[in-house]
Amino acid sequence: MKGIILAGGLGTRLHPLTRITNKHLLPVYDKPMIFYSIEMLVNAGIGDIMVITGGTNSGDFLRLLTNGKHFGLSHLHYGYQEGEGGIADALKICEDFVGDDKMVVVLGDNIIEKNIKKTVRDFEAQKSGAKILLTKVEHPDQYGVAEVEGNKIKKIVEKPKKFISDLAVIGIYFYPNDVFSKIKTLKPSKRGELEITDVNNAYLKQGKLTYSILDGWWLDAGESKDTLLEAGMFVKKHGANHI
Repeated sequence: MKGIILAGGLGTRLHPLTRITNKHLLPVYDKPMIFYSIEMLVNAGIGDIMVITGGTNSGDFLRLLTNGKHFGLSHLHYGYQEGEGGIADALKICEDFVGDDKMVVVLGDNIIEKNIKKTVRDFEAQKSGAKILLTKVEHPDQYGVAEVEGNKIKKIVEKPKKFISDLAVIGIYFYPNDVFSKIKTLKPSKRGELEITDVNNAYLKQGKLTYSILDGWWLDAGESKDTLLEAGMFVKKHGANHI
């Protein structure tokens, strides 16, 4: 199983904090934001990790993370995304790295209370298709939301105007290596990006998308200045050790 952390983007919603650095290098309480994603993967038993960066500050990741020794890794892999092509576009960079393996894809501003160990094991045992993680949120109109019936996903809607569910799709995705062939069939959305929701819906149409409910809380620390502040305060009070 390979681990991929997507940490590109310009972080415009966090200006001026991100004028001279990448948002994933900003502090969340006592450590850089991206540390939480790396620790999440390492604590789930995934030691082969690629970090995808972009923009003019990508070299800062190498200076901060070096070869991953701080996390008990022998080395880290790095990739560079040119432009702002979206999550699925960034994922294309990892095709050679993933090879024939399965993968866990983590958005670098996601912070969780506990861990993804069980979900990783479940996905390893899954014969085909992809898996997503869901969690209940107070404002589902701000997220990609899944409507479920029993153990099946009926549909996924990006920022629904009408309430269909309070289960948000968080930025931790589990894919087989055939995800790259699906990405190659995508067309850019209205905002000019290859959308990860389109990838998930491609699996859903095939009846090959499963889900699990996240254990514990979830934070999107890089969404805004408010969420960055809230994440730091929340981690200080409750911790985020992924044990």
